[in-house]
Amino acid sequence: MLSILKKEINSYLSSLVAYVTIGVFLLVLGLFLWVFPESSILEYGYAGLESLFSTAPYLFMFLIPAITMRSLAEERREGTLELLATRPLTDWQIVAGKYIACLLLVLFALLPTLLYAFSIWILGNPQGNLDMGAIIGSYIGLFLLGAVFVAVGLFASSVSKNQIIAFTIAVFISYLLYSGFDSVSQLLSLQNWDIQNLGITRHYDSVSRGVLDTRDLTYFLVLTGFFLALTLLVVIKQRQKKLQHTALPAMAGSLVVIIILSSLTFTRIDFTKEKRFTLSDVSRGVMDTLPQPVKVTVYLQGKDLPGGMKRLQQATRDMLSDLKAYSNRRLQFEFINPLDGLNEQEQEQTIQDLQSKGVEATNLSVKTDNGVSQKIIFPAALVNAGDKSIGVKLLQTRIGLSPDEVLNNSIQNLEYAFTSAIKKVVSGGRPRIGFTEGHNELNNVQLNDALQTLADGFEVGRVNLQTMPFATLQTMKLLVVPKPDKPLNEVEKFKIDQYLMRGGSIIWAIDQVSAELDSLRGHGGEQLAFPKQLNIDDQLFRYGVRINYDLVADLNCSQIPVTTGNAGGQAQIQMLPWLFYPVFMPLGSHPVVKNLEGIRSEFASTIDLLPVKGIQQTVLLASSPYNKKITAPHALSLQALEQEPNPNEFKSQPKITGALLQGSFNSAFVNRPVPAGITEAIEIVPHSKAAKMVVLSDGDIIKNQVESDGSPFTLGFDRYTQQTYGNKNLLLNLVDYLTDDTGLIALRNKEIKLRLLDRARLRTEKTYWQTINTVIPVAVLLVFAIFQQSLRKRKYAR
Repeated sequence: MLSILKKEINSYLSSLVAYVTIGVFLLVLGLFLWVFPESSILEYGYAGLESLFSTAPYLFMFLIPAITMRSLAEERREGTLELLATRPLTDWQIVAGKYIACLLLVLFALLPTLLYAFSIWILGNPQGNLDMGAIIGSYIGLFLLGAVFVAVGLFASSVSKNQIIAFTIAVFISYLLYSGFDSVSQLLSLQNWDIQNLGITRHYDSVSRGVLDTRDLTYFLVLTGFFLALTLLVVIKQRQKKLQHTALPAMAGSLVVIIILSSLTFTRIDFTKEKRFTLSDVSRGVMDTLPQPVKVTVYLQGKDLPGGMKRLQQATRDMLSDLKAYSNRRLQFEFINPLDGLNEQEQEQTIQDLQSKGVEATNLSVKTDNGVSQKIIFPAALVNAGDKSIGVKLLQTRIGLSPDEVLNNSIQNLEYAFTSAIKKVVSGGRPRIGFTEGHNELNNVQLNDALQTLADGFEVGRVNLQTMPFATLQTMKLLVVPKPDKPLNEVEKFKIDQYLMRGGSIIWAIDQVSAELDSLRGHGGEQLAFPKQLNIDDQLFRYGVRINYDLVADLNCSQIPVTTGNAGGQAQIQMLPWLFYPVFMPLGSHPVVKNLEGIRSEFASTIDLLPVKGIQQTVLLASSPYNKKITAPHALSLQALEQEPNPNEFKSQPKITGALLQGSFNSAFVNRPVPAGITEAIEIVPHSKAAKMVVLSDGDIIKNQVESDGSPFTLGFDRYTQQTYGNKNLLLNLVDYLTDDTGLIALRNKEIKLRLLDRARLRTEKTYWQTINTVIPVAVLLVFAIFQQSLRKRKYAR
């Protein structure tokens, strides 16, 4: 076999055709990766070689058949195959020697592409900001793909004496294996058959990310072995030998053993630096126990997507592929463009229909040859199981972050977003959430979006603590106290306390000071902000928290419309910052608030955390460093908007406005009699089980605004500034954290390093690096060819 290997390599390297073929491959690859803007690494802007591993397969379909077409076809045409039969070589040694020789030539063609990795390493921001583990893993995928194509090419070369025919057959089979099954799977009658799993694309895409799954490895080994076995069979038939005297049965048996072992168990090796394609145990558990089929429809699809959206699209595809690998074939997904082929009226109707399902559109500016055009895209997905569906927002926006950071945060959040949605959509017994009523709390219209959104995964309703039996209250997974305006009595406080002692979770959304913008407008622009008497201070103090009777004035605030004058009989409206509508930027690392957009509030107070043994306290929300605390009672006036605030007066330590408390709480009713009015036999539990509560010093954080006609807006949407804040995501995260015992919310702690190219350097050195990476690989090949031919001449000249 070694003699065949040497002979084949020497024969190829002595041929001008081989150098021309490899040279064209490198030149075209260089143009695609560094010059053509649609696939250029420089235009993509990220420090990675994804473009190489997505483009190379299509070039392989022509390069490898050009290398293999002469392997056996030329031997048959010139009659040297019979000459080989006279040598002490078995059939499988002949096939194996030629196969390995062709495979080494493919590796030889890939060797100059290492220059691309070096270039990206130099151009990284900072320099060296490159995930080499992912690149190594991707090269392994490209090698496995090359191994299959070489086996296909060798088979094609064995069935014909004509090299052109062999080349054509190899190209056709390679394309059919790579893309044909995907095309066939799109037929309506075959969409549920998973035919695409028979094709190479699905398995290559998985490995080319930098993740080696033993099932994908088995697929490539079996496919390679299958075509080598066919080649061996053809050679045997041509030499008129019997099968039992060959290695063919042993090869077939080995393939069967590999398939059986792969079906019994599998493992995955994640070569990436942050192990970003390794799912958590929580996600694996959710996927492994899916009780019914789940279909995910991703709407982020279309032409001319910018590099950032392409990266988000690919990351979404990767995440769903990873989840599917553990779903026992119960998870399916597809990418579609919902506006494709629709007229303007149909597009508007489709946008409205998708928005009603929780899929929001984004208006994207796309650069074209004629300038900038507007394009509507849907960075969202819809998770369906049975008759239930939940929308998943893929793009997590946040004020103050660059587009690249926003995108990276969105990719980090994908595992949590999809796992959480899938778990909710398939959950049979939905956890119960109760919003208290009876104390002038936020009404159903003000809580409309919160109630509707939570209803997708929970059983949500209003509860009256005065009349609800305690046994029924205990069935609640979470209790929300949404901005009461009247004091709670002792019966209600007792039920809340003992609910907590028995492991219940609570969200306190409390306004300690009475102040409303509508009241200000209705009283000539002035109002006295005074303390409320809610009768809960002693109870919260016992739990380790105090909401103060004050207001936070913050320079980081939202705006309100104010009448600034009259012109032509019409009022002049101007948007001005209102210091008592602070916007809290969640800067903590806790998964509840990590990477959230700013949280809009109205007349928030400060919170003091009191040291209590056994209670872990975490700050979730806080004001900016430019704030001022105003103690109630205090006269508020819209006339203050006329004066520009002095920043020096607002320099202060950030004030706590939202906190998480968890641990074993002490009851507020220890050594106290059961309040009169409790008719049930409720044993006082002095210390709680492991319990959690969240305290927010502004109930408006969970309130959606209401239009003048009574129709509610989305939670977090400010109708005045037309801006959407992170209030809705905060509420969803809080509910997930307080109701979930599996630690699902911890998935939001996933970190993926942002790897960018140095864009300032690209602007000045773009042409230089394009020239380097398109010319140098071809030049190196040319120098090697001249050197090899020179050595050959000197050797045989003697």
